[in-house]
Amino acid sequence: MAHIKRNRQRSGTSMRRTLRREAPSTVGLLVDPEDFAAMRGYRSFSFEDHSVYLRQVESLLRTLAAQGVHTTVALFDPEDYAEFCAESGLDPDDRTSRSRFTAEIAAAGATVAYTGQSIDTLIPLLVSRAVRRATWEYATMLLTGLGDCADCGQDIGRAAFDRASHLLMRLLDTAGPGTHHLVCSVPTESEQLLAVLHTTRDTDRPAGLEPSEGAEFATVLAAGVALETQGGVVLRTTAPGTPDRVHGWRLHRGGLLPLTAGEVFSAYCTDADTGEPVSPESGVEYCAGFDIGADEPEAHR
Repeated sequence: MAHIKRNRQRSGTSMRRTLRREAPSTVGLLVDPEDFAAMRGYRSFSFEDHSVYLRQVESLLRTLAAQGVHTTVALFDPEDYAEFCAESGLDPDDRTSRSRFTAEIAAAGATVAYTGQSIDTLIPLLVSRAVRRATWEYATMLLTGLGDCADCGQDIGRAAFDRASHLLMRLLDTAGPGTHHLVCSVPTESEQLLAVLHTTRDTDRPAGLEPSEGAEFATVLAAGVALETQGGVVLRTTAPGTPDRVHGWRLHRGGLLPLTAGEVFSAYCTDADTGEPVSPESGVEYCAGFDIGADEPEAHR
């Protein structure tokens, strides 16, 4: 009987380990010393040094990976945490509250999958993801708040997004094969919106878009289309055996108007903050924007 009991215990332990490997984990990360200092105001937060904390998080991530556990890292913001606890009636000075908040941001916030990266690599990735998400949310809010067109009754934001998606696909189709890096910059009254998109296109295939990146880029471009701002798009193409090519366009009446080679050079080789000239990169050709042939989206013709 004792032998049977031990076998059952081992079997139960084995099953729990199997289930643990199949249960994903999320780790909330305080990326900078200021956020870390804010959390030190809670007695239940036991860490005292940010550098030590980061190395402990890195060790935890490695341990989870060694156990076969899929782990994502989420940006932990103390201000959002305090607001979450206030709205949910939770005690912020409680470890369970931090766990619940981490689960919430894993479901709806900026996260990065842990694949063995060092903590020094993870932090800029996570910050970049958070900035991208905040930009997308702000641009979405702008589009949603525009309402319906007084003349035709059409949802202005929805129409602008359709138009921007059409412009993006026409641009990528016309750009041809290669690895493409696109940047869209759109000024608004309170924010300078910036979206970045990477994609690669083979000779006989259309460009492959990561859905979330494509949606984020189109949303920022749509904000420029709807608000008729002075924004623009820059495309940098890399292909084997040729110099990188940089093309540019400016937003004009819901379209992308090609810049001249001189305008592209000036935009690319000027410091955005100081206005001072920046040396051009070697092995890069600054080219005029090309006509993408984008009229109206199919749905609105």
